[in-house]
Amino acid sequence: MRRPRGIIFDFDGVLVDTEWAIYQSWVHLYRREGCEISIATYAPCLGAGYSHWDPAKHLEKLTGKHYDWEVETPIRQARIESDLSRMGLMPGARELMDWCCAEGVGMAVASSSSRHWVAGWLTRLGIYERFEGVFTRTDGYPVKPNPALFLAAQECLGLDKEECLIVEDSENGTISAVNAGIPCVAIPNRMTAASDFSRAAYREHSLTSLLESLRNSSH
Repeated sequence: MRRPRGIIFDFDGVLVDTEWAIYQSWVHLYRREGCEISIATYAPCLGAGYSHWDPAKHLEKLTGKHYDWEVETPIRQARIESDLSRMGLMPGARELMDWCCAEGVGMAVASSSSRHWVAGWLTRLGIYERFEGVFTRTDGYPVKPNPALFLAAQECLGLDKEECLIVEDSENGTISAVNAGIPCVAIPNRMTAASDFSRAAYREHSLTSLLESLRNSSH
């Protein structure tokens, strides 16, 4: 692995294990209604939000009911917040960011989630100011696998594509990186372990192993 001059992080599932909590909120709701939702069924949402597949519409199709989502969504959100309140950053995330700062490697975040969600968590975790830019779908960018979010982050860092490295955990995100023409390292988690990461330039087990690879990389 060649040492990058800038790293572009996805947020959900890369910096914080949010995807599991979000998925579990849907599992709880589906089971309340006598239904099941597998990770494989939910997978189109990973890295792309609900633009490509909507679990709410799927539940209504399964049950034949219409739900008041203005009531259901806050309940589900409260469950997510409760689960995440006990979590911090992914293992190795803070150490990797410290290394980037020490080595002069620029950092940005590019996420298909909303700015309220991403910036809120980055601020709560005390790391928002570490990033040169944070780019989300509610800033007007199309979600992944469209490359726009990553291209905006690359432009913000002021680097050529080959000088950057994207860190992703989802297949949609990896495809987005390929579409952007920027090297990508895939780090699967418990939500994305079965995904196809053959398009990624590199693959690591964790942010900790990525940091070790970067420390051993050539300039």
